[in-house]
Amino acid sequence: MNFDSMSDKAILAELGERLSRRRLNRNMTQEELAVASGVARRLVQRLEGGHGCSLENLMRILRALGMLGQLDAFLPESEISPLQMAKTRGRERLRASGRRGGHPPKEK
Repeated sequence: MNFDSMSDKAILAELGERLSRRRLNRNMTQEELAVASGVARRLVQRLEGGHGCSLENLMRILRALGMLGQLDAFLPESEISPLQMAKTRGRERLRASGRRGGHPPKEK
C-alpha cells in the first residue's frame, strides 16, 4: 500500500481497519482489548473507526494485540552515515542545523 499518496484521514482509516482485523483474528471484543490494554472501550472504537489517539495509547493497544515487536518495522533504527561521521569527526549528531530561510523542504 502506498501511504505517500493517501490523506491523513485515509491512513487513519486503514490503520483502524488493520487493528480491527487483528483484534478479530485474536477473537477479542473491543471491551476485552480495552481492558487488556488499560484504555477505554470508546478509545478502541474511535481508533478502529479511523480517529487518532496518543502514541502511549497506541503502544498499549499494540502490546495487548501482541504487535509491539512490529514497531521495528514501522520505524527502524537509523544508522549514522559514514559521510556524517566524517563531518562530525566521530561524534553523534544531536540536532539539525536547519534550512536557510526557515522553510521546510519542498515535496517532490
